Amino acid sequence: MTVLILAEHDGKQISPATLHAVGAAQKLGEIHLLVAGSGCLNVAEQASKIQGIAKVLHADAAHFAECLAEEIAPLVVSLAQPYTHIVAAASAFGKNIMPRVAALLDCLQVSDLTEIVDEKTFVRPIYAGNVFTTVQSHESKLVLTIRASAFQAAELGDNTASIQSVTATPAQNISRFVSRELTQSDRPELTQARVIVSGGRALGSAEQFNAVLTPLADALGAAIGASRAAVDADYAPNDSQVGQTGKIVAPELYVAVGISGAIQHIAGMQDSKTIVAINKDPDAPIFNVADLGMVGDLFEIVPELTKALNAR
Repeated sequence: MTVLILAEHDGKQISPATLHAVGAAQKLGEIHLLVAGSGCLNVAEQASKIQGIAKVLHADAAHFAECLAEEIAPLVVSLAQPYTHIVAAASAFGKNIMPRVAALLDCLQVSDLTEIVDEKTFVRPIYAGNVFTTVQSHESKLVLTIRASAFQAAELGDNTASIQSVTATPAQNISRFVSRELTQSDRPELTQARVIVSGGRALGSAEQFNAVLTPLADALGAAIGASRAAVDADYAPNDSQVGQTGKIVAPELYVAVGISGAIQHIAGMQDSKTIVAINKDPDAPIFNVADLGMVGDLFEIVPELTKALNAR
């Protein structure tokens, strides 16, 4: 069996999510990685060094520059014939493109995998992560998306996979790129951070959200996340939302401050290695998944915790 993985990149670097997808797919067979873009040979060269990659397919064309789903999906389909599995990370990139690929190929897609049992059997969450279901298919070709946080990332090393140029499919011209607005931050990217400090509606305002959480995040070298309630209340930007309708994270340490623990939030962070919850309500659902819990006033506990960390 041979697997084709669609690489996510920004034109300069391979996305860490793709490294996790490679790590997951090693159980499925020989791996080929598709790098599509414009002027991105450097990315293909970087991809060739990923441990576990047998071959890199490089497609270069001006209409691939922004990786629009309408342009990339036909390319993937044109290359799909020899592959038993076509894979991408379950990021916004993968979720946008892979359903189109599955539809064009008229084959089954299994989404958001958290475990690969064998080449035909997979585990994925349902009901906001409260239940994990085992899915089995005997179709000859499968489209898969991988939950990056559930798998170990493949390493970039001294691997020397061959790079093969492939023919670009014609431009579809049914969509166009207008603009992109990216949040710039000195903090780690939320889905890749080792430590995350998240705040909820209990912080009361955007000012208090920043005043309480920023010093703690600085002390821990952490990224800052937020519950959906905090985002809806404009305490934090949309791209900081953790949860089923936000970002799925699995850091080594997750600190939940003033977050009650709604199902959709827990679905996005329950795979964290260590969860610390701070809440004044001893019956808050967040304590059901927390490894360590502190019941009390967050406006007293968090400053004291920050002070202790800075005094180390």
